[in-house]
Amino acid sequence: MNPRQTLNAGGLGGFSLLELMIVVAIVAILAAIALPSYEAYVLRGKRAEGRAALLDLAAREERWYSDNNQYTNVIGAGGINVSVSSKNNYYTLSATITGPSNQTYTLTAAPNGFTDSKCGNFTLNQTGARGISTSTAAADINDCWGR
Repeated sequence: MNPRQTLNAGGLGGFSLLELMIVVAIVAILAAIALPSYEAYVLRGKRAEGRAALLDLAAREERWYSDNNQYTNVIGAGGINVSVSSKNNYYTLSATITGPSNQTYTLTAAPNGFTDSKCGNFTLNQTGARGISTSTAAADINDCWGR
């Protein structure tokens, strides 16, 4: 008899169906835990890009204001030289100018191609007030904007 051969009923080595099912169950449990964590991590990365693009747009608005004594909602040629999308196109940027002589603005970064039910759109105005547009009661502006 070969010393490497196991002694079982069929004379062949291998896995039983029970052992295989246990491994499949363990892999399924690990995937159920890891996948939502990974998705949350990816979403936080996308939010960081949206916030950075919005803060960059606000800085450009302030530079425009210092040169022209008013804000502009023209993003691109003839106005603020910045794309209407964030670097990786995760957010679409827009500016709404209000007030007498265009003295106030609200900037918005809207998710582009994905849904962010926790934070929704990011907003920022000329006073630096940060906001989110979501109807989720559990949404915390500090969680969305970072502390």
